[in-house]
Amino acid sequence: MSQFLKNINSPVDVKRLRREDLPKLAEEIREALLQGISKTGGHLGSNMGVVELTLAMHYVFDSPVDKFVWDVGHQSYVHKLLTGRKDRFDSLRQYKGLCGFSKREESEHDHWNVGHGGTSITAALAFATARDLKKETNKVLAVIGDGSFTAGMAFEGLNHAGHLKPDMIVILNDNEMSISNNVGGLSAHLSQIMTGQVMTKFKKEVDQILLSIPGIGKEVSDYAHRLDDILTGMFIPGRLFEDLGFRYMGPVDGHNTDLLIDTLEAAGELKGPTLIHVITRKGKGYEIAEEKADVWHGAKPFDVATGEFKKGKDAPPAYTKVFAETLIQLAKEDEKIIGITAAMPDGTGISKFGKVFPDRTFDVGMAEQHGVGYGGALSLEGFRPVIAIYSTFMQRAYDQVVHDIVGMNLSVTFAMDRAGIVGEDGATHQGLFDIAFMRTLPNMVIMAPKDENELRHMLKTSIYHSGPCALRYPRGNGLGVEMDEDIKEIEIGKGEVIKDGKDVTIIAFGAMVDPSMKTAAMLENCGLSVAVINARFAKPIDKNLIMEYAQKTGCIITTEEHSVQGGFGSAVLEVLQDLDEHIPLKTKCIGVPDIVVEHGAPGIIKKDLKLDPEGMFETICSFVNVSISSKLHENETKTSSGNGSNDLKTNIKKPTATQTANG
Repeated sequence: MSQFLKNINSPVDVKRLRREDLPKLAEEIREALLQGISKTGGHLGSNMGVVELTLAMHYVFDSPVDKFVWDVGHQSYVHKLLTGRKDRFDSLRQYKGLCGFSKREESEHDHWNVGHGGTSITAALAFATARDLKKETNKVLAVIGDGSFTAGMAFEGLNHAGHLKPDMIVILNDNEMSISNNVGGLSAHLSQIMTGQVMTKFKKEVDQILLSIPGIGKEVSDYAHRLDDILTGMFIPGRLFEDLGFRYMGPVDGHNTDLLIDTLEAAGELKGPTLIHVITRKGKGYEIAEEKADVWHGAKPFDVATGEFKKGKDAPPAYTKVFAETLIQLAKEDEKIIGITAAMPDGTGISKFGKVFPDRTFDVGMAEQHGVGYGGALSLEGFRPVIAIYSTFMQRAYDQVVHDIVGMNLSVTFAMDRAGIVGEDGATHQGLFDIAFMRTLPNMVIMAPKDENELRHMLKTSIYHSGPCALRYPRGNGLGVEMDEDIKEIEIGKGEVIKDGKDVTIIAFGAMVDPSMKTAAMLENCGLSVAVINARFAKPIDKNLIMEYAQKTGCIITTEEHSVQGGFGSAVLEVLQDLDEHIPLKTKCIGVPDIVVEHGAPGIIKKDLKLDPEGMFETICSFVNVSISSKLHENETKTSSGNGSNDLKTNIKKPTATQTANG
């Protein structure tokens, strides 16, 4: 940290600098970003691209009185460095450390919690509305990337803002959109002139003069406005925003600090909604990232000198990789299979599919609602669409799932990657609600594999099922199991007994099968006979198998990497309510409690939530009244303290059904 950044502890310190010092500060910030993100991982490209823009915003406006609303928030690292958080930057995305997105609880300079795209304009409009109602005078700015602009919500916000016409600024950070031929030096010059303070004042004064002309003033004024609109449409690529009620400024070089400051100062003087179109380059200042912007959007820890990502231990293939390769294999045999994603082709593996089948691959942009409806209509035309969307983003298309897919019982596969605890991206990205919101829907099939091999079979099953299927699977690597040569369909709604037992039954869903097996082994050391069932399906659920083991063991434990409210455990309890009331039964649902799960390494989070084998062992021992200390004496004869398998059943007095989270 060099001479400037070390002295920046708040935006006030930025404003004290001379303009000519800001480029030097920008260099230091880029170096801090490289050094920090190279160790923690994170969104490098977008942050390297907004250094000058963020500096200019803090130089012109007064945060936190003036509100900055960052869309998605993965471009807010520079903002964090300038607002008193640079000393904690090495904790970025780490458990109990700085969030990788904007977070209100973290700083008074963060006004809106984000993580999903397209929300900033709506929030900024509301802040501007509240300001006006309270008769305050602060400025409100929304910063949104060109990718988020494909989200329908962004245009809904623009439309409403154009109607209400409050004083607010929307900054379009454009780092990928192609610029048409008429956008160049002349266009930028015209834009600067036509939207600057001088020209704004001049046009206002001319309009007043024209209106004062007796008889024809109004007509001449209207003609002048129409002529202005024509010239604007000819030379400035902002007619769309003008039509929506915004004053358009730009395009502006997003790496020219002086020009940015001048533009922001001019915008701050304008009345009504203003959109500033800023052109930036992802990865700016780090040539390796500039050349491969897609790769460096979200970076793993890396070596700054070489740009090589740090390799971990040799590991089994990731679930995403297995999904992509399986989809390709199936599509080679069936030309009706189509791959769809919503702005996440690399993250979902659809990009690999697209290299083999470009004509059957569709990236709809950040438009999950459109993607689901699009896939549904393709299904009606005889195709087999596979819509690959992260579990957390599936929430955004829920209406289309209900209205377009379920209602017509269309054969669509929802490949829900990142289901469960995703880790460092945190609260907005955890896939912890999909079972609950999908399970309520008629015709819906919900399945989850115990390992990467079963994922292959489930993918084929879902594609050829006559109706909608939701296939959820986790982020990260598989278990390293042997892959079957043939990909086969699985009988819908049938579970699998992995291990038999007579005292306790653990019914595990998806990724919880393996840790449940480890937990069962630990319980066996305490003298319990434990059955483990791979549920496979949350809907339709294997009622017969559940009933059989409820009667056999008298103790049902469910495990899931999902909210315990409304999840897989709830589905099991709904089955057990039909059990004969005279059959003794104890039940417990282990899952994520009713909390917002923050960011951090998945292993740490699971341990904290007691979703690891040791945590589940402790929970189950307490539930069935088995002393944990007996684990250390696996070969000893059980005492008469009521810990043996026979005593377990003796302790069960009457049927109970308790739905509880782990903890």
